Order: sequence, then C-alpha cells, then structure tokens
Amino acid sequence: MDYASSDTTDAGPRGTDVLLPHGARGVKVVIVGGFGVGKTTMVGSVSEIPPLTTEETMTQAGVGIDHNPGAEGKKTTTVAMDFGRISINQELILYLFGTPGQERFWFLWNGIFEGALGAVVLVDTRRIEVCFEVITRLEDRRVPFVVAVNTFPEAPQYPLPDLRAALALGESVPIVTCDARDRASCRDALLSLMVYLFTLAADQENA
Repeated sequence: MDYASSDTTDAGPRGTDVLLPHGARGVKVVIVGGFGVGKTTMVGSVSEIPPLTTEETMTQAGVGIDHNPGAEGKKTTTVAMDFGRISINQELILYLFGTPGQERFWFLWNGIFEGALGAVVLVDTRRIEVCFEVITRLEDRRVPFVVAVNTFPEAPQYPLPDLRAALALGESVPIVTCDARDRASCRDALLSLMVYLFTLAADQENA
C-alpha cells in the first residue's frame, strides 16, 4: 500500500467524540442517590453522547446481601458508574457521573467524587429514607448539592417545604422536581445546580 498517497482526511477523532471543544470549560458533576431512584435513566436522558453504563443483571448472589425495599422488581443495577456529557452552552460542558446505588458498591464513590464540583441528589418519594445516608455523605465531604425529586408516576407528591423538613436540609439548598426520563427536565435540574454553585462562589468572594 502506498501510504504517501493514502487519503488522511478522516484522520483524528470526530467532532462529536471530542471531550472538550476548543475554548470550553469542562465541569464534573455527580448524579447520586439510593438504589433505583433513576440515576442511570437521568444520565441517559440528558447526555448528548451515547452514555456509558455499567448495568448488570441482578442475580441470586445478591439475595441476603442487598437490601432494596420498594424496588424489588428492578432487574439490573449499576456496578461501577454511568457517564454522559451535556453542553450547557459553548463555554460550559458538564461531564456527568452516575454513582452505583447499592451500598456494597459505595466504596467506588471516593474515586467518582474526586474533582467533582457538585452533585444532584435524586429522590424517590416512595422511598425517601434511602437518600438520608447519601445526603449525610455529601455533607461530610462538603460537596455542594441540589435535591431533585424524581416524579415517578405512582409516587406520592409532597410540598417542597415538607420535603425540606423531612430531609433536614438548610434553606439554602435548592429542591426541584424533575422527570428522569425527560431531557429538558433533567437539564433544568442540572442548571439549578450550576446556579447554586455560582451563588456559593459569589458568596465566598464577598465574604
């Protein structure tokens, strides 16, 4: 083959595969929550690239080890992480990392949270207790976060002030509703996190 005369116009990555376009700023955001609250669905719905998922079929090996009240019908689980990307505008790109929900995989959170600017905590009001430990871990790590209530069709709806009280959240922590299946809704939840992070940064500068 004559390499000197070969066509090289297609050499290099495609534009859609470039992680960080020229002039853009990349921000790492973590999507976190208990088992079965919709983290994988959210990353897949909002990502502008084919999402990376590590879902595996749940087997009998997990019986007696995993405790998944209210989500017994779920047949798959994330065993490492989910990954996606969304461009907010030409200057800001969010890299989304979804955490595994089952507690036996929580040791992976240490690496996933490294370098993260903030987090979205997904909440299922049918099983609100599964996010208590999640929020505690974020507070211990001092990771800024917003709470996004995933509006499952059969889930009860509560006034946001009641949810704030139930979750023992400070008044400054935003609580929003979202549908993890809907791209626009998920994007709005991520934007609420960006606005919150901007507010925190401005407060620190003025302190």
